[in-house]
Amino acid sequence: MKNNLLTCLFISATASITSAQSVYAVDYESQADITVYVVDYESQADLSVYWVDYESQADEDGLWYMTDYKSQADISIYYVDYESQSDLTIFYVDYESQAGWNGSNKSHLYR
Repeated sequence: MKNNLLTCLFISATASITSAQSVYAVDYESQADITVYVVDYESQADLSVYWVDYESQADEDGLWYMTDYKSQADISIYYVDYESQSDLTIFYVDYESQAGWNGSNKSHLYR
């Protein structure tokens, strides 16, 4: 029962990543909707992320806008130190056109 509840919470929290992509990084894991680990290579990532300058630009998968306050964000994230602790692995890309899912088996959860 507990595992089913956690799975449902994970799916609902991460589903908002694709519908709107305003993000706030929290200080404590218990405050986060999802835990994130930044990998060294794009091929290791579930999602390639490009930070946009304006919230209105964050309208596609992987285009994230960092909000100033948690109340403004669609999802709150917490950066973990180890990949095994993460719900999602990301890689920061240099160009907007590179953002998006990387053939991850997790991508079906977010559609």
